[in-house]
Amino acid sequence: MAAAAAKVCPENAFRYNGSLCACNPGMFFSNGSCSLFATSEKDWSIGSGVTSTPTFLTTVLPLESIRRITQSQAVLLEATLVALVIWLLFCVGVRFGRVDGGRSVWFRIRWWISRLDVSFATNHWLDDCQVVQKRQTELGGTFSVACWMLFVGLLSALLYQIIAKRNIEVHRVRPANAPDLLAFVNDFEFNITTISSMTCSNLRSPDTLVTGLPGFVDYRVFPLSTYINYHCYNTSMGPTVSLRCSNCQVPRRDHFISWHFVDLPNNPATAVGFLFNLTAKEHGYGKYMSYVNGTLNSNSDNKPQTFRGPDLNILKIHLFPQNYIRLHKLKLIQPLFHDFIPGSSIAEVNKLQSSLQSPNGGIINTTLYISYLADYVVEIDKENNNGPVGFLADIGGLYSISLAIFLYLLWQCEGRFKKLRYEDSVMREIKSRRRAQRNWNKLRKFVMYTWGPSNLDGNGMINKGKGKFRLDYSCGIESLHNREQPRRKDTNCSNKMVDFNVETRILDIKDGSER
Repeated sequence: MAAAAAKVCPENAFRYNGSLCACNPGMFFSNGSCSLFATSEKDWSIGSGVTSTPTFLTTVLPLESIRRITQSQAVLLEATLVALVIWLLFCVGVRFGRVDGGRSVWFRIRWWISRLDVSFATNHWLDDCQVVQKRQTELGGTFSVACWMLFVGLLSALLYQIIAKRNIEVHRVRPANAPDLLAFVNDFEFNITTISSMTCSNLRSPDTLVTGLPGFVDYRVFPLSTYINYHCYNTSMGPTVSLRCSNCQVPRRDHFISWHFVDLPNNPATAVGFLFNLTAKEHGYGKYMSYVNGTLNSNSDNKPQTFRGPDLNILKIHLFPQNYIRLHKLKLIQPLFHDFIPGSSIAEVNKLQSSLQSPNGGIINTTLYISYLADYVVEIDKENNNGPVGFLADIGGLYSISLAIFLYLLWQCEGRFKKLRYEDSVMREIKSRRRAQRNWNKLRKFVMYTWGPSNLDGNGMINKGKGKFRLDYSCGIESLHNREQPRRKDTNCSNKMVDFNVETRILDIKDGSER
């Protein structure tokens, strides 16, 4: 944090001892300038490192792409609602179009909408004592499509929920005895970087491991090298202390490891924060790892401060033994950051300057406090809450809800508007008249093609030789001997006969030959 002797100190720095420069409180010297050290919530993370095993859905379907597109069920439900409103508005708008005897495109659209009535074809308004018949109406087609749109939307939301939450992670806590705790054997690694301009030369490395609390019967002091290997290396942000423990069991007492930095000539012991991470792996099985990491500083009253002084900076971490039943009873210790108790710190420039010029204040004490909360063991398992019977029941419930909603709307509409009760009959009559008109036009074209347009007068009569034929809509072709001769009419159209001339010749209508 101090610069070599120079004539001009960098920005946000001050001079001490006449020729040395130091950064203001909360800043450290890096790349020739003083930088402010700040922390945020993004610098913190915690996790077990235990992910779900791949399933058939995860290997076949692009689930990650689906999750990115649909971030929540609300997106699917909103899309369903929008599509439903657009469809209903379209069906309402089509009804304002002209029918034009069934020749307009609006009538054809309305007719095909009525053909889509698949859900409510027999559930329309019927008068008493009438035979139940399959009635496909425009209103029924509209609500049938709307029912299926709502069902597909709800089903999509259900599938999204199943994909996102296929299993429920169940945590069970049970009391632990000595054999249970001895079965937890993990490899630990703790790294902490002191954010400063110091180096490992300022470090006075730890040499003891303290277990238990002073004054209690379980208080013990052990050589650190018996249990833990430590190493220090320099980084661009400051010296990093690394502590490693291989094949460590879970003791039932608290652990304390302390180290400190001291002043060196032209390199005082100052720091602005700490960057740490602690990982744990099951011994001999390093596929899964639990961890916790973050950054620490002392922003008391939102004022940047510099750590320096005799008081301890205590970093408290709790360890929880966790037994993953679904992963072949993986025994992993989960570290959790509990608290940080800042030690001596300085927030004013003049006080920091006085401390740097004093030979007695140059020290930074740091203590790692590890508490093993091992009275209980957390057992973690995955339970599948989506069985085939439950899934089918959910689908049936969604369909029943969709069907009931629009069936109720259908009954209300047909009950309040009498015009809608017999709308299918009106549309069928229009369709029948239109079909009859097309068939009649085909017959006219056939006659014109067979005998020529000159033989067809304006009154629907066909001139052929000495006989005349009248085109009748209901009874087909009728031949008259002459216009003055009376015509015999029967009550039944099938008994109408063609009058012949004197020679009683029969005219073949198809080819015009005599026989």
